[in-house]
Amino acid sequence: MTGIVIADDQDLVRSGLRVLLEARGIEVLAEAADGRQAVQAVQRTTPDVILMDIRMPILDGIAAIDAIVRAGLPTRILVLTTYDLDEYVYGALRAGAAGFLLKATPPDTLATAIHAVATGEALLAPVLTRRLIEEYVRHPRVQPGAVPAQLSTLTSRELEVLRHIGRGLSNDEIARTLYVTEATVKTHVNRLLTKLGLRGRVQAVILAYETGLIRPGEPPAETTPD
Repeated sequence: MTGIVIADDQDLVRSGLRVLLEARGIEVLAEAADGRQAVQAVQRTTPDVILMDIRMPILDGIAAIDAIVRAGLPTRILVLTTYDLDEYVYGALRAGAAGFLLKATPPDTLATAIHAVATGEALLAPVLTRRLIEEYVRHPRVQPGAVPAQLSTLTSRELEVLRHIGRGLSNDEIARTLYVTEATVKTHVNRLLTKLGLRGRVQAVILAYETGLIRPGEPPAETTPD
């Protein structure tokens, strides 16, 4: 069973989420009314996922995310908020959140998202994905054959995997595209995340766009079997 912590400064929101999610087989290990409590709850219970609000007293959600990531805690962070302002989206993702959803998300979709994040996937609400892409499409494209300085430590295969991650492909889809096993793809993903000091796939997507490694709408590069 997936265990979570709910962090939100509104009692009714926390209570409502608990009822909805427990009815869908998700165990709520603790609740937190502010960012400091959220960090303490994660340290105490080590949940699979924490649902993190952004605007909270004492310590806001972004600062709490940063504290959890810096502590090296394994808990995955899914931001659930009313606000879809760019500063919150980018701040949360840069801090290390694995996903960002709005509170208008249907309960069944939220439950599915929690399970997905718990297993290592990353996700964004569709409207936020569009805006993220629109933001980074403004960056100049890397010249053909050039490798951005930030990515110089990656092998050619790791760069290829990063491009596919940036296009939203799953490990299974990347494996079929590159004619390798899914286990091989997972190894490449773990290595590139470690080399780049990234928390997860969302940050990898951001970096791919920031560096101009990929741009929306470009055709997939030709690949060759290992």
